[in-house]
Amino acid sequence: MGKMKVLILGGGAIGRTIAEALKGEFDITIIEKDELRAKALSESGFHVVHGDFSYTATLLKAHIDKADLAIITTMGVPTIKRTIQVIRSNNNSVPILTILPDDVSQEDIVNQIKEEFETEVRIDYAVSPRKAISKVVVDIVKMFGEKKNANLLAKKLQQLKQKGDALLIVMHDNPDPDSMASAVALKTIAQNFGFKVHIVYGGEITHHENRALFNVLGVDMRRVSRGSYEIKRYPFIALIDSQPNGNLTILEEDDLKKIQIIIDHHQILHNLKEKLPQDAFVDIRPNVNATSSILAEYFKALNLPLNETLSTGLFYGIYVDTKKFSKLSHVDLKAIEFLAEKVNYELLDKIEHPDISTETAEILARAILNRKIYKNVVVSNVGFITNRDAIAESADFLLRLEGITTVLVFGIVDDRIEISARTRDVRINIGKVLKDAFGDIGSGGGHAQSGGARISLGIFKLAKDKSSLLRLAEEAITEKFLEALGVKEG
Repeated sequence: MGKMKVLILGGGAIGRTIAEALKGEFDITIIEKDELRAKALSESGFHVVHGDFSYTATLLKAHIDKADLAIITTMGVPTIKRTIQVIRSNNNSVPILTILPDDVSQEDIVNQIKEEFETEVRIDYAVSPRKAISKVVVDIVKMFGEKKNANLLAKKLQQLKQKGDALLIVMHDNPDPDSMASAVALKTIAQNFGFKVHIVYGGEITHHENRALFNVLGVDMRRVSRGSYEIKRYPFIALIDSQPNGNLTILEEDDLKKIQIIIDHHQILHNLKEKLPQDAFVDIRPNVNATSSILAEYFKALNLPLNETLSTGLFYGIYVDTKKFSKLSHVDLKAIEFLAEKVNYELLDKIEHPDISTETAEILARAILNRKIYKNVVVSNVGFITNRDAIAESADFLLRLEGITTVLVFGIVDDRIEISARTRDVRINIGKVLKDAFGDIGSGGGHAQSGGARISLGIFKLAKDKSSLLRLAEEAITEKFLEALGVKEG
């Protein structure tokens, strides 16, 4: 299978920059009107077609009929409109990505083309410089926000290392998966800074899944009693997934003076700061639903290696503390995305609750990674699977994401496409939407808030391989579903 064919219409500063970025990975053709610029691009190794890209003859010479994507880089609205109309006259299916001036919307262009050329056209993607710059800036700010606490922790560990090299990590009395995984994660981070680290707790590790995780993590966690030498001999203490309250009974009043780190997601204890050294590192986030999510953020921000055993432990810690992913903050979701591809699902099968199988976890991870958002609607492709029930479980999970009201998840099982959809929008009857969307090519239906559909793969038999099949299926299903919902794609 050959490279994706991309036509870049315009070889100016923007067009050339895009071409340079895509060169090698994609089959690039640049259409450039200016003779000198076209010659310079050609001498730089690009395949260049000299001509006006708003003319049919030029587009045909560039093989618009075989293109997989057309990118319009001019900012001139008349040229953009004329070019889109000509492209659609020669290739009605090729996706079009166009750059638009800040004061012109995608809908404006479509309406103007309809009025001037008396024809309906589709623009798949539109980008304005102001919005693009704003998005980049916001993403960078968010990235710095994610790194802030991790960098402060690193700074704290460096400061402590100048005074000593032993750190005691204390969990709450009866550690759960979130507590144990987070403790091992903090131990790993501290060891990267040269610390000798031990993990302790005061009660019992109960429940078979907790003990299973304890065994899988393979890290020494010692049960100690209040006032024990094991606590007294350490100069620094870190509290993980806990605070000095009723769930933590092994620390005496004098021990609190040695607490240098607290990482937790529960409500902040009243008068906590009065109990701690003034320079203690405190990262307590009640809006995050698992301490494991915070530790995963640290690993990502500090770019530290994370083995699959610890990844699996953190993933399971999040799963348990978010009540099987039923309540997720932005930090929790980011952590799941970060961990999903690092999880050993066979290992997870040994420690997790029986109601989530290995394949279900894998499919859930795929649903998260492959999700595409259209306003408040999510569509996700989980690929080729054997467990049909996992599609419905994935749809249930994605519906719990903040800001999302409607979800469709699909996968290929044997010789058919299985679809599951959910909604919490009272204005939508999802069963009727599925029937309207897929009734003409398969079967679909259900209830007001949940439904399913099935489509034979026969209509996609022209696909060259599995990758093409998934792409064609995703494009067709997404378009039909969003059309039935009345949501505009892009």
